[in-house]
Amino acid sequence: MSKAAVGIIVALDLELENIESEMTNISVVELSGMRFITGVLEGKEIVVARCGVGKVFAAICTQTMILGFSPDVIVNVGVAGGLSDDLTIGEIVIAKDVVQHDMNTTALGDELGFLSGIDLVYLPTDDKVTALLEKVANDEGIYYKVGTIATGDAFINTNEMRNFLVDTFDAAACDMEGAAVVQTCYVNKVPCSVLRSISDSGDDNSHMDYQTFAKTAALISSEVIREFVKQYDKVGVMV
Repeated sequence: MSKAAVGIIVALDLELENIESEMTNISVVELSGMRFITGVLEGKEIVVARCGVGKVFAAICTQTMILGFSPDVIVNVGVAGGLSDDLTIGEIVIAKDVVQHDMNTTALGDELGFLSGIDLVYLPTDDKVTALLEKVANDEGIYYKVGTIATGDAFINTNEMRNFLVDTFDAAACDMEGAAVVQTCYVNKVPCSVLRSISDSGDDNSHMDYQTFAKTAALISSEVIREFVKQYDKVGVMV
């Protein structure tokens, strides 16, 4: 299997289609029950995979991608629920860090979200990768916010839970995969960040908004990642 400069992980077919359609020299390998698509995007060797929904699938996909393709950097791309009043549908959240809001050992005296062994609540993303994602969003004229993304195995669909994530973690967005990707990259020492386009607001109406706007939001995030790949040098230098 060939080495990739950039690894891209998405959760859904609608997120994958926009990226795959722009690739050339495509080859497909199935590993761990997932399809890993290698090829060229914007002149760079990349690998992209749809992990499926949830933290376990995301972690399996990330570890398999690292062992199988040794990407220089991994970006988790897709849609998310926006938790900041500053954000509307189609705007971008770039993770400065991530938390697992459903990781709970508080009965043992730990803080909510505490990851034993790593001993952190907030897992940082790579500064350089995040900075380039910011630059690209700015260049594309897309409003973006850099903040905390809260990940858990639940689709956030109530005002109560939305407010809890904001009050507890100061989260700007919520998803179901990002923190699992970042944790896997963190223990493997692979530079990583998370890019999310807002598809809903994580409130009582989020299930309806998601169905209406997810496709449009996914297209926006794929446009940003394509430009990221174009500006990323495979030896790790941002250009």
